[in-house]
Amino acid sequence: MRKKFTTPRADNAIKMARALEVSLEWLLTGTEGGGGDKGASDDLDLVPVHEIDLAYGMGGTYSDSEHVQAEVLHFPRPWLERITRTPPSQLTFARGRGDSMVPTLMDGDIILIDRSQRTIHEQDAIWALNVGHIAMIKRIRIMRDTITILSDNDRVPDAVASEDEVNIVGRVIFIGRKL
Repeated sequence: MRKKFTTPRADNAIKMARALEVSLEWLLTGTEGGGGDKGASDDLDLVPVHEIDLAYGMGGTYSDSEHVQAEVLHFPRPWLERITRTPPSQLTFARGRGDSMVPTLMDGDIILIDRSQRTIHEQDAIWALNVGHIAMIKRIRIMRDTITILSDNDRVPDAVASEDEVNIVGRVIFIGRKL
Protein backbone atom coordinates (compact mmCIF):
# COMPACT_ATOMS: atom_id res chain seq x y z
CA MET A 1 0.00 0.00 0.00
CA ARG A 2 1.47 3.36 -0.99
CA LYS A 3 1.62 6.09 1.59
CA LYS A 4 -0.17 9.26 0.59
CA PHE A 5 1.78 12.49 1.11
CA THR A 6 -0.11 15.72 1.66
CA THR A 7 0.83 19.35 1.87
CA PRO A 8 1.17 20.36 5.52
CA ARG A 9 -1.32 22.77 7.07
CA ALA A 10 -0.17 26.40 6.85
CA ASP A 11 0.73 26.69 10.55
CA ASN A 12 2.80 23.49 10.41
CA ALA A 13 4.49 24.53 7.16
CA ILE A 14 5.51 27.86 8.72
CA LYS A 15 6.96 26.07 11.77
CA MET A 16 8.88 23.62 9.55
CA ALA A 17 10.29 26.43 7.36
CA ARG A 18 11.47 28.34 10.44
CA ALA A 19 13.04 25.24 12.00
CA LEU A 20 14.86 24.40 8.76
CA GLU A 21 15.73 28.05 8.17
CA VAL A 22 14.31 27.96 4.62
CA SER A 23 11.65 30.09 2.99
CA LEU A 24 8.08 28.89 3.07
CA GLU A 25 8.02 29.06 -0.72
CA TRP A 26 11.08 26.82 -1.01
CA LEU A 27 9.59 24.33 1.47
CA LEU A 28 6.34 24.06 -0.48
CA THR A 29 7.63 24.32 -4.06
CA GLY A 30 11.36 23.64 -4.03
CA THR A 31 12.13 27.01 -5.64
CA GLU A 32 12.46 30.64 -4.62
CA GLY A 33 10.32 33.47 -6.02
CA GLY A 34 11.23 35.24 -9.25
CA GLY A 35 11.84 32.03 -11.16
CA GLY A 36 15.15 31.37 -9.39
CA ASP A 37 16.21 27.85 -8.54
CA LYS A 38 17.83 28.39 -5.17
CA GLY A 39 17.80 25.08 -3.36
CA ALA A 40 18.11 23.74 0.16
CA SER A 41 21.92 23.65 0.12
CA ASP A 42 22.00 27.43 -0.36
CA ASP A 43 19.34 28.06 2.27
CA LEU A 44 20.85 25.70 4.82
CA ASP A 45 24.53 26.62 4.22
CA LEU A 46 25.52 23.00 3.62
CA VAL A 47 29.21 22.10 3.47
CA PRO A 48 30.69 18.99 1.87
CA VAL A 49 32.49 16.34 3.92
CA HIS A 50 34.23 13.54 2.02
CA GLU A 51 34.15 9.84 2.86
CA ILE A 52 37.24 7.82 3.66
CA ASP A 53 37.30 4.02 3.50
CA LEU A 54 38.00 2.88 7.06
CA ALA A 55 36.41 0.14 9.13
CA TYR A 56 36.33 -0.88 12.75
CA GLY A 57 35.62 -4.53 12.08
CA MET A 58 37.77 -7.49 12.97
CA GLY A 59 41.21 -6.57 11.65
CA GLY A 60 40.08 -3.45 9.81
CA THR A 61 40.30 -2.74 6.09
CA TYR A 62 43.31 -3.58 3.91
CA SER A 63 44.75 -0.32 2.68
CA ASP A 64 47.79 -0.49 0.41
CA SER A 65 47.56 3.13 -0.75
CA GLU A 66 46.18 6.50 0.25
CA HIS A 67 42.59 6.36 1.41
CA VAL A 68 40.17 6.80 -1.46
CA GLN A 69 37.53 9.46 -0.97
CA ALA A 70 34.29 8.18 -2.44
CA GLU A 71 30.99 9.68 -1.36
CA VAL A 72 30.36 13.24 -0.22
CA LEU A 73 27.78 14.11 2.43
CA HIS A 74 26.59 17.67 3.00
CA PHE A 75 26.18 18.84 6.58
CA PRO A 76 24.66 22.13 7.77
CA ARG A 77 27.53 24.47 8.71
CA PRO A 78 25.86 25.60 11.99
CA TRP A 79 25.48 21.96 13.06
CA LEU A 80 29.17 21.22 12.34
CA GLU A 81 30.22 24.36 14.19
CA ARG A 82 28.39 23.10 17.29
CA ILE A 83 30.46 19.90 17.18
CA THR A 84 33.89 21.25 16.24
CA ARG A 85 35.85 24.37 15.37
CA THR A 86 37.81 22.44 12.77
CA PRO A 87 37.23 23.65 9.19
CA PRO A 88 35.10 21.26 7.08
CA SER A 89 38.08 20.71 4.74
CA GLN A 90 39.79 18.89 7.64
CA LEU A 91 36.81 16.64 8.36
CA THR A 92 36.15 13.23 6.85
CA PHE A 93 33.46 10.68 7.49
CA ALA A 94 33.59 6.88 7.44
CA ARG A 95 30.92 4.22 7.65
CA GLY A 96 31.43 1.60 10.30
CA ARG A 97 31.66 -2.06 9.41
CA GLY A 98 31.91 -4.93 11.82
CA ASP A 99 31.39 -5.38 15.53
CA SER A 100 34.78 -4.96 17.19
CA MET A 101 33.81 -1.56 18.69
CA VAL A 102 30.32 -2.62 19.91
CA PRO A 103 28.67 -1.26 22.04
CA THR A 104 30.21 2.17 21.31
CA LEU A 105 30.11 1.91 17.51
CA MET A 106 27.68 -0.17 15.52
CA ASP A 107 27.82 -1.61 12.03
CA GLY A 108 26.60 1.12 9.66
CA ASP A 109 27.28 4.11 11.94
CA ILE A 110 28.54 7.31 10.33
CA ILE A 111 31.73 8.42 12.04
CA LEU A 112 33.03 11.99 11.71
CA ILE A 113 36.83 12.20 11.82
CA ASP A 114 38.87 15.34 12.57
CA ARG A 115 42.02 14.95 10.45
CA SER A 116 43.62 18.00 12.08
CA GLN A 117 44.03 15.96 15.29
CA ARG A 118 46.84 13.53 14.53
CA THR A 119 48.78 13.60 17.78
CA ILE A 120 47.46 11.51 20.63
CA HIS A 121 47.04 13.71 23.69
CA GLU A 122 44.12 11.85 25.21
CA GLN A 123 44.38 8.19 26.23
CA ASP A 124 41.49 5.88 25.32
CA ALA A 125 39.93 8.29 22.80
CA ILE A 126 38.74 6.77 19.52
CA TRP A 127 41.03 7.25 16.53
CA ALA A 128 41.11 6.46 12.82
CA LEU A 129 44.49 4.89 12.14
CA ASN A 130 46.59 2.62 9.97
CA VAL A 131 48.78 -0.12 11.35
CA GLY A 132 50.95 -1.10 8.43
CA HIS A 133 48.46 -1.50 5.59
CA ILE A 134 45.44 -2.12 7.82
CA ALA A 135 43.05 0.81 8.34
CA MET A 136 40.81 0.80 11.41
CA ILE A 137 38.94 2.81 14.01
CA LYS A 138 39.94 1.90 17.57
CA ARG A 139 40.79 3.22 21.01
CA ILE A 140 44.47 3.93 21.61
CA ARG A 141 46.57 3.77 24.78
CA ILE A 142 50.25 4.76 24.75
CA MET A 143 52.89 3.62 27.25
CA ARG A 144 56.44 4.67 26.39
CA ASP A 145 57.09 3.45 22.82
CA THR A 146 54.26 0.92 22.79
CA ILE A 147 50.76 1.57 21.47
CA THR A 148 47.92 -0.65 22.65
CA ILE A 149 45.02 -0.84 20.20
CA LEU A 150 41.78 -1.50 22.03
CA SER A 151 38.40 -2.72 20.82
CA ASP A 152 35.29 -2.00 22.87
CA ASN A 153 33.94 -5.50 22.18
CA ASP A 154 35.33 -7.65 25.03
CA ARG A 155 35.54 -10.68 22.68
CA VAL A 156 38.20 -8.92 20.58
CA PRO A 157 41.70 -9.08 22.06
CA ASP A 158 43.89 -5.99 22.37
CA ALA A 159 46.70 -5.55 19.87
CA VAL A 160 50.11 -3.97 20.42
CA ALA A 161 52.17 -1.98 17.92
CA SER A 162 55.26 0.18 18.01
CA GLU A 163 54.99 3.93 17.38
CA ASP A 164 56.64 3.64 13.95
CA GLU A 165 54.01 1.10 12.78
CA VAL A 166 51.03 3.37 13.50
CA ASN A 167 49.84 6.26 11.33
CA ILE A 168 47.09 8.36 12.93
CA VAL A 169 44.55 9.56 10.34
CA GLY A 170 42.48 11.61 12.81
CA ARG A 171 40.34 11.60 15.92
CA VAL A 172 36.73 10.41 15.90
CA ILE A 173 34.65 13.38 17.09
CA PHE A 174 31.08 12.31 16.32
CA ILE A 175 29.06 9.13 15.80
CA GLY A 176 25.69 9.11 14.05
CA ARG A 177 23.38 6.13 13.71
CA LYS A 178 19.98 5.15 12.46
CA LEU A 179 17.45 4.15 15.06
